Amino acid sequence: GVWKHSKSEGHDDYGLLVSEKARKYAIVNELNEPVSLKDGSTVLQFETRFQNGLECGGAYLKYLRPQEAGWKANLFDNESPYSIMFGPDKCGATNKVHFILKHKNPKSGEYVEHHLKYPPSVPSDKLTHVYTAILKPDNEVRILIDGEEKKKANFLSADDFEPPLIPAKTIPDPDDKKPEDWDERAKIPDPNAVKPDDWDEDAPMEIEDEEAVKPEGWLDDEPEEIDDPEATKPEDWDDEEDGEWEAPKIDNPKCETAPGCGEWKRPMKMNPAYKGKWSAPLIDNPNYKGIWKPQEIPNPDYFELDKPDFEPIAAVGIEIWTMQDGILFDNILIAKNDKVAESYRETTWKPKYEVEKEKQKAEDESTDSDGLSGVQKKVFDVLYKVADIPFLSEYKLQILDLIEKAEKQPNITIGVIVSILVIILTVLFRLLFGGKKQV
Repeated sequence: GVWKHSKSEGHDDYGLLVSEKARKYAIVNELNEPVSLKDGSTVLQFETRFQNGLECGGAYLKYLRPQEAGWKANLFDNESPYSIMFGPDKCGATNKVHFILKHKNPKSGEYVEHHLKYPPSVPSDKLTHVYTAILKPDNEVRILIDGEEKKKANFLSADDFEPPLIPAKTIPDPDDKKPEDWDERAKIPDPNAVKPDDWDEDAPMEIEDEEAVKPEGWLDDEPEEIDDPEATKPEDWDDEEDGEWEAPKIDNPKCETAPGCGEWKRPMKMNPAYKGKWSAPLIDNPNYKGIWKPQEIPNPDYFELDKPDFEPIAAVGIEIWTMQDGILFDNILIAKNDKVAESYRETTWKPKYEVEKEKQKAEDESTDSDGLSGVQKKVFDVLYKVADIPFLSEYKLQILDLIEKAEKQPNITIGVIVSILVIILTVLFRLLFGGKKQV
């Protein structure tokens, strides 16, 4: 893909532009000195704008750790080792602002990718947005979009990263096997139950209604369809080649005013004697031992960790694949003070954003090229925020899929809102009244 140094649409401000669709892109800049992530806070921030929208593609940055001796910038590709990957990615069911830490396992020496759980969604508009990740010395990471905190996590928490940086203390014993006589059935058919003598398994589910009477005026001799009297045989019809010509059928007009036509048959009704196949009732299994699981043993790969062993940032790169063009990157910042990042947002990002928002507002007063009104766009923005609510994380992909369908078919917006409300009410009901705990 061809990178271009291009103006952001509607501004005199330049950025780095993805100029072609359906391409792979890679570009990197080595820093004069590696930036340590171990001393105090570190802020990673950049702006990106989807000038043509984003349906399928990445727009994230890779913060590379020091490369092997002899490595040159023009060798940068998807295999180049990184410390952190951060930024938007959207395609199909994927819709998230990635934060991935590549951390060295102190026992094995291998680098493992640790993904932030339940990351925020990508804004769905064509405005410039600024993405910020703040790494704090107390193991906290904060993800901001346009200066607003969207996610807070702890690097050492198993609830926040997958896989967790610190392995579990115990693991299921891989050599433990379920005993052959282990019974996991909570209920079993009652062995002493006997089918009642009056239980007829052959009785049909439906029988004729003997009390039914043929309605007055039923036309027994009239068919439901007749030949169309106005149809004529086409002049070019050849009986030898096309077969004998038959007039097309139409509904019999005499049947329109009558209760029915043709042979009358008694309607069917439910058979009161129907019981179906007999089966013994279920009783508690006296041999039930519960669901078997292997016993826990100490995890040989377990280790303790006070702080992540962050690799320094030696270079910043963009290595993406995208079906969209028009993605513009700007103002890539690495700082040790979040006030510096905040100042950049106020002076470089916010003025652009306000201009774009006003222009978008004017366009939203009429239906845009996608058939979405301004009101619908606001509804979708709210729905994307709903998808980020933590207690709905189990259903996030389902909700995002519904929203994307509604964006493509605006006429189903109301149905989508109802579907999402049903999901929310279902989750709330489970939380309030209990339910099966998720693994």
